Amino acid sequence: MGSCGYSLLPVLFLLSGVHDASSFSLPNCDFRDLPGNWVFQVFEGQGPKDNRIDCSDLGPPKDKMVVNLQYLDVARDEFGNTGFFTIIYNQGLEVVINGYKWFAFFKYVTEHDNVTRLCHETFPGWVHDVLGKNWACFIAKKIEESLLPSPYISLLFPEEEEKGYLQGPNSKEHEFVKAINSAQSFWTATVYEKGEEFKFYQMIYRTDNHAFPRPKPAPLTPGIHEKTLTLPSSWDWRNVNGVNYVSPVQDQVFYTSCENAYAFASMAMLEARIRVLTKNSELPVLSTQQILSCSLYSDGCRGGDPYLTAGKYAQDFGVVEENCLPYLGHRSPCSLKNCTRYYVSEYHYVGGFYGACNEALMKLELVQHGPMAVSFELYDDFFHYQKGVYHHLGQRGSSDPHLLINHAVLLVGYGTDEKSGEDYWIIKNSWGSSWGEDGFFRIRRGTDECGIESMAVAATPIPKL
Repeated sequence: MGSCGYSLLPVLFLLSGVHDASSFSLPNCDFRDLPGNWVFQVFEGQGPKDNRIDCSDLGPPKDKMVVNLQYLDVARDEFGNTGFFTIIYNQGLEVVINGYKWFAFFKYVTEHDNVTRLCHETFPGWVHDVLGKNWACFIAKKIEESLLPSPYISLLFPEEEEKGYLQGPNSKEHEFVKAINSAQSFWTATVYEKGEEFKFYQMIYRTDNHAFPRPKPAPLTPGIHEKTLTLPSSWDWRNVNGVNYVSPVQDQVFYTSCENAYAFASMAMLEARIRVLTKNSELPVLSTQQILSCSLYSDGCRGGDPYLTAGKYAQDFGVVEENCLPYLGHRSPCSLKNCTRYYVSEYHYVGGFYGACNEALMKLELVQHGPMAVSFELYDDFFHYQKGVYHHLGQRGSSDPHLLINHAVLLVGYGTDEKSGEDYWIIKNSWGSSWGEDGFFRIRRGTDECGIESMAVAATPIPKL
């Protein structure tokens, strides 16, 4: 685990008969694999031609289309239509063009416990129009590269010098905590009774030790820069003119066999944004179990991504409240009742596509539209966080392009520490209210600390009103 990064935990498209799900590993493709010409081959799927379609058993091929993907986020089809695309962390791609949305995971195959990544090809994915109708299945395959001049590649993917960092404890927890507190004064570490349960997540997340690049965030436009100058110096959605718009802290740690932070962060964002949109007239607590049991766009207790969970899944299928499908903490059959569903009208990476995120855009999105899901890389010292402004001891330089992200959380505010002058984000965790600052933590802002400013995800829920 060389650097800091995002909590997209391993996403696996479970497609029976295509690969061995027991030999799980990250596709680990990166942004530079996408530019070029791709063939999108459409197939008939089994069952209804709506969100119940079954793409695990493809029917006969139908239409075929060539799509050219261009840096940084432009898609053009063979008919002259222009649209948008983004890589989804290192897992898959989404293309929106000519009134249709295409989404698929990158393909990989396993043989004798060896994983071969096929970043120029996808598993069967789903395509439908932007209104969520006319569903079909497709497979995308790259047929021609689109190479950038080497100076442009250097601009997008700058190399930075690695620095050493404080490793995890080789002795007792109390000695490690003492070393943390002696090494710096920005934050305070402690020993938790559930410390080993917290650390279980680190073991789950580290399924693949290969970091991968992301594009360097683009500079702010004059218009965006001007807007940032009008933002307040601090913000906290837990107290906006005396009103709290953030739902209660949850505790995912009770079930240590299930990696579900992405589901908690996703539902927490939708819960908070519904509260903001309705001025707290609607106070839903949404079902994380639905994501674990029902979502085709994540892999239950083995990981997922807020972009696909709070975004695409919520838009395509809707999410129900907790009392409709209560939390079990493990994957179970999807047995949804006929309950009210909340949908989202749109979703996006802050900045528009993966890699475009930065501090200023996050502040704008936060203040104007509400809390958002963010992710970062966990280190051993973070498990012991008690209070203060966290930063990992001896991490790489800021804006590190090599991300390996393994925990998802909810961004609710920002500010500046009065004593140290350190800028920070305020973030809601899902390890219970006895951890950190009543279940929240602060982390250094403006330096992409542990990748916290790398992949913010926002979505706009549709209230029941």
